[in-house]
Order: sequence, then C-alpha cells, then structure tokens
Amino acid sequence: MPAPKNRSSLGRALDLKQGRIDLAHGSGGRAMAQLIEELFARHLDNPFLAQGDDGAVLPGADGRLVMATDSHVISPLFFPGGDIGSLSVHGTLNDLAVMGARPLWLSAAFILEEGFPLADLARIVESMGEAGRAAGVPIVTGDTKVVERGKGDGVFITTTGVGSLPPGRDVSGRHARPGDVVLVSGTLGDHGMAIMVARENLGFETPIVSDSAALHGLTEALFASGARVHTLRDPTRGGLATTLNEIARQSGVGIVLDEAALPINPAVAAACEFLGLDPLYVANEGKLVAIVAPDDADAALAALRAHPLGARAARIGTVQADTHRFVQMTTTLGGRRIVDWLNGDPLPRIC
Repeated sequence: MPAPKNRSSLGRALDLKQGRIDLAHGSGGRAMAQLIEELFARHLDNPFLAQGDDGAVLPGADGRLVMATDSHVISPLFFPGGDIGSLSVHGTLNDLAVMGARPLWLSAAFILEEGFPLADLARIVESMGEAGRAAGVPIVTGDTKVVERGKGDGVFITTTGVGSLPPGRDVSGRHARPGDVVLVSGTLGDHGMAIMVARENLGFETPIVSDSAALHGLTEALFASGARVHTLRDPTRGGLATTLNEIARQSGVGIVLDEAALPINPAVAAACEFLGLDPLYVANEGKLVAIVAPDDADAALAALRAHPLGARAARIGTVQADTHRFVQMTTTLGGRRIVDWLNGDPLPRIC
C-alpha cells in the first residue's frame, strides 16, 4: 500500500522548506533515521551507501592506498561559485589528487547545530551529491551529530577520502630539486577573496567567484604528459606563499618566483589592494602547484593548459640550492624580496 501523502515510512515527511534541525535529529532514534533516509540517502545515493550498515564494504583496489581527511568550517556557508557541500568534496579529492592518487571513495561526517534550517541542509547535501557524481567518486558512508543551539555554527563537515596510487608515482614535498621549474595551474586567490567579499558584503563591479573544483582530472592529464612530476600541492590555507615555504622546508631548497609571471585576476588584485591583503597568501580551492624536472616543464605546462581547469596555467619560478630554504621573488621593479610564511590568519574560516 502506498504511504499516505506527506508521510514517509518513518512518519510525517520532513518539512524541507520550513523545518529546522533539533536535538532529536542526532539522538539515534526515529527522527535521525528519517533525516538520513529522506535527505542524506536521497541526495548521496549509491550502491555502497545503500548497504545501510555502520560502514561500507568496498571492492579491492590495485596499487597502494592513499587516505586523506579534511574538516570544513567555512563562513558563509554559501558563496559565489560554491558552498560548504561542494567544497567539502573538492577539498578532500584534491588532497588525494596532489598525492598522485586516483580518488575512489569518500565518507562524510556532519556536525549540525540545533535550529539549522532543513532547507539549507538539503541544499548543501544536494550540492555534495552533485559534486561527488561529477567527480565520479561516491560518498559511501557517513555520520551525523547534533549540538545544542549556540554551540555550533550551522554545520561543520568532515570528509575523508581513499584513493589508489598507481605504480611508479611518487610525488612529495620532499622531492623538489635545484633546477626544477615551478608551475601553477591558474589564477591565484580567487576562493579566498570570493569568501571575503561575500562575508563583508563588499560590492565590486566585477564579481569574484570561488575556483572550488576537483583536480584529479587535471593531475591525470599532467601525469599522462610523461613529465617527471616531483611535487604537487594545492595551495589552500596560507595560499601560494605558505605552500612554497612548506615545500622549501621539506626538500631543503630555495625557491625564486617571478612576480611578472604570477596569474592574478584583476578583480582579485583590486580586492586585495582595497583590503590590504597579498594575493600570494590568499587561499585557492581549485588550483595546484606542480614542481617538475626542467626538461619537462614545457610538456607539463602544455598538458595543464589543454585541460579546462588549467587554461591559465603559468611557469612562475624555479627551485635553487639554498641552505636557508628561503622563498624569494624577483619583483617587477627588478629587485628581490623574501616571501615569508603566513603570519597570523587574516582570513579565518575560508574552508
């Protein structure tokens, strides 16, 4: 017999337009089961999640396994170019991709605040499902907890990913060598400035849109070029400057950037100047840094530019021997300055 209108197998259907999260949604009882059935399972549906157990039984994978996890506490939850849902998928996929892995599966854990609108939660979960399907990587298991009103901030999401590392791939922050070439896959600072502009309700003539995207297709194109890729990183919190300082420290080398070669959208540059920020320290969520052997730099750059996510890829610097492990930049005026680590956190809660 069909269920009565506006009812589910667990009782009256969730009100996804006006309803709000309450503590019962995290109690482990009927309300929580209904939230999972009518919202999470609906938008994240796949055969592994549909097993309905405390974990997912998954097929074996060839090669070594890579695992990454990331928590997302961004504010605002919705921003030009994305939201916390798609961002939580892209962020973990990219952590796998820059390890050289092919992402296989994701898990997702939600911390929900009492009173959070179900309509917003549905929008977020639907976005996650769409991002996972677009990337070809299912969310196979998850968890939900609810905290009292005032003890959270709407929703926090933690995603964990597992990927397979093909034989012969070995990229690491430890592998940069003097003479190597530093590439970046596109413009810098788009995500961080999109968040800042949305958060502060700043009106700029040209909209700034987050670059949030899954990068594993781009990394596969880079490896397919045959270029000897030594290091890959996604320059998220702390931006390009912090990422390169991390690599310099790990590899025991110096890095010299060419300021004139750095790709930065004019709107981002203008917003950074207005706010007193340096785009080198602003987060990205859809860009990668690749450090490659010098003889392979042209092939690697061509491979990046041939992919839609790398159309504005650029050669931005070189690795050099330096016992001090400094990151420096040759300026457009012909001088040279130190590009130091990020000091403090001028843009909190950007991912």
